Amino acid sequence: MGFLDKLKLGRLREGLSETRENVFGKVCLLLAGRAKVDDALLEEVEEILIAGDVGVETAAQIIEKINSRAKQDGYQTTEGLVNLLKDEVQRAFVNGIPSELQDPSALSFVQKPHVIMIVGVNGVGKTTTTAKLAFLYGQKGKKVLLAAADTFRAAANEQLKIWAERAGVNLLQQARGTDPGAVAHDALRSAIAHQADVMIVDTAGRLHTKVNLMEELKKIRRVLRKQLPDAPQEILLVLDATTGQNAVEQAKQFTEAIGVTGLVLTKLDGTAKGGIVVAISKALKIPVKFIGVGEGIEDLQPFDREAFVDALFAR
Repeated sequence: MGFLDKLKLGRLREGLSETRENVFGKVCLLLAGRAKVDDALLEEVEEILIAGDVGVETAAQIIEKINSRAKQDGYQTTEGLVNLLKDEVQRAFVNGIPSELQDPSALSFVQKPHVIMIVGVNGVGKTTTTAKLAFLYGQKGKKVLLAAADTFRAAANEQLKIWAERAGVNLLQQARGTDPGAVAHDALRSAIAHQADVMIVDTAGRLHTKVNLMEELKKIRRVLRKQLPDAPQEILLVLDATTGQNAVEQAKQFTEAIGVTGLVLTKLDGTAKGGIVVAISKALKIPVKFIGVGEGIEDLQPFDREAFVDALFAR
């Protein structure tokens, strides 16, 4: 493992420290103090998972599979049960088996520009995620253009401009109150003209008009598709991990309205209930694409479920 990989893994472990200590650390301590596997022990493990926002249904399914595998493989003691738990938590994610995982930011695009819409409610970190994602693609050698389509929130353009400068990418913005669809249209035209690899559209999380947010997002999507039929190729929903089960409901609403293709979980470093990542992916069958484990511009990481689970169980 190279220096950068170790640094990345270190940041991941540090960012997940609260969840590790308050959820999976408790599980490990519980198992270490028991001599055999029985129903009472598994019930206690299930309760800890639920308390960590893994979700009632998901936790029950994980425990059921662990129980079945423990009996099938002849486990009579707690030795090895942690590995079973790690394996089942990994399997709960939609992202496929570890060997098939790829860094989403390193993919070769079939069509350029590859258009990404960033959506979510206010306060979840959409604007900073937009810039961090741009930085990540820039580090991979991609030419990136940001579109500041959150034209309703005060200082949104200024905030994105600062982050764009930090990321070293181009930004297209217009006056506050400009129609977001017009911003997206002009940005895509510019991205095509300048042969950008990636265009990322930052959208509003709340509108100051009577226009429904979801309808506004649908409009932006329609505007993009008039110029580029396959755009946006990705619609990434940003969720604040600290909101727990509320994030699941947000994911349902956005998915039903505009067809979310991937999830970005932010502020995992600020919660002891990081199990929400498992709950959302499992419940909605949507892959987690990126996770935020810190405030730095380099702290948005492509989601690797194997590394994620290893970090949760690290000792």
